[in-house]
Amino acid sequence: MEQLNGVDTTFLNIETTTQQGHVGGIAVIDPSTAPDGWGFETVRKVIEERIHLLPPYRRRLLTVPLGLDHPYWVEDPGFDLDFHLRHIAVPAPGGPEEVATLVARIHERPLDRTRPLWEMYIIEGLAGGKVASYTKLHHAAIDGISGAEILTILLDPSPEGRDVPPPGPREFDEIPGPLALLRRTAVNTLRSPAKAVRMGYELIRSIPALRPLQALPALVGIGTGREEVLSRPSLIAPHTVFNEPLSAHRRWAYGDIEFARVKAVKDAFGTTVNDVVLTITAGAVRRWLVDRAALPDRSLQAMVPISIRAAGQEGDIGNRVSAMISPIGTHLEDPVERLAFVHETMAIAKETHNAVPATILSDFAQFAPPAVAARAARVVFDHGLAGRFTPFNLVISNIPGPQIPLYLAGARLEGHYPLSTIVDGSALNITLNSYLGRLCFGIITDRELVDDVWVMLDAVDKELTELEARIP
Repeated sequence: MEQLNGVDTTFLNIETTTQQGHVGGIAVIDPSTAPDGWGFETVRKVIEERIHLLPPYRRRLLTVPLGLDHPYWVEDPGFDLDFHLRHIAVPAPGGPEEVATLVARIHERPLDRTRPLWEMYIIEGLAGGKVASYTKLHHAAIDGISGAEILTILLDPSPEGRDVPPPGPREFDEIPGPLALLRRTAVNTLRSPAKAVRMGYELIRSIPALRPLQALPALVGIGTGREEVLSRPSLIAPHTVFNEPLSAHRRWAYGDIEFARVKAVKDAFGTTVNDVVLTITAGAVRRWLVDRAALPDRSLQAMVPISIRAAGQEGDIGNRVSAMISPIGTHLEDPVERLAFVHETMAIAKETHNAVPATILSDFAQFAPPAVAARAARVVFDHGLAGRFTPFNLVISNIPGPQIPLYLAGARLEGHYPLSTIVDGSALNITLNSYLGRLCFGIITDRELVDDVWVMLDAVDKELTELEARIP
């Protein structure tokens, strides 16, 4: 039995009738490489043989009475693999848009909280004889890094597969009753004051190093004089269509670009890969807003998730994540100027982020009882406050991945494209995985707020092409 941390629980608390807390990914697969044939049953067999290596796939939630403490993960004694595996087909002609429409509709549906929080769909009928697997798993159980680690368990480095250690005797947690859970809660509450003192000390100690944050307002065009800069709020993002309340429906688009192209731009301009990624995605969002006469004068601001997994935490379930918030230069039309701007603002954001204890976000999330946090979240979302006072307009996340070919039950993985979560006040998420020399993009948004996400995806390549044309 393992207790969720505060950040894990936050992803449960954000769920409403219009927003969900799970993430997912779609793997496009070539079944012709499978030496012994390929189909739904071969995939089922692989998962069944490896399920003992995948704790998030076997555990369900155990909630504390009255929501007085964070829930626990417990082994599900009634685990049924067939409930979690689904077999479907995409409508003809099975192109990317048909696949994306189907997957977006599945992704918008909530997971069943009485069971382990995951589902996997084998999707047949893709153009060119390809198939796909779509997996969604609750963000309360994984972050981007642990999600990538799960892939390495399910996938193999060769079509022939690999030897997997057999499972030992299955052990089930002794599930405590309500009174035992309340006793645990009382013990945890007694420990909270000491944690609060430690967190406060760490935060106060880091305040002198936060001065670089004062430069951000000037960079996004709020003001140039020191008095004006300090008199204006620096952590309120300009309002856009992305910062409205969500509907229950999603749009998703996916595609990839060659990593070598990004690396060439990075080397030529002396920046980082992430700077280039932020620049081209910012340019794509800028084009979309300009075409709709909806571009704010100030730069949009992005939340950029950062892994804080320490040595020895590899393979741990749950979230070990923090975030930086930084302007991304959407007020600049010239892509080279925007790249220089992003490079400078990210340097400031990194300096500020490094000055604060890495665990401060999770420490804060630990204190509020889940029932209180959930109620606070409802108030924020129900009254539209999330979009009015949000410090960021969108999320941009770049997750490193393997650079060797991988196989699912012998079928070669051609690309893996992420689907993340969006919330009221931030209805655009651009996440990418690197795999086999390519950057695989997944852009998810609200169907009622964004009319065409494929235009935005196509603009990513256009922005990269413009930067390549400017290489000295």
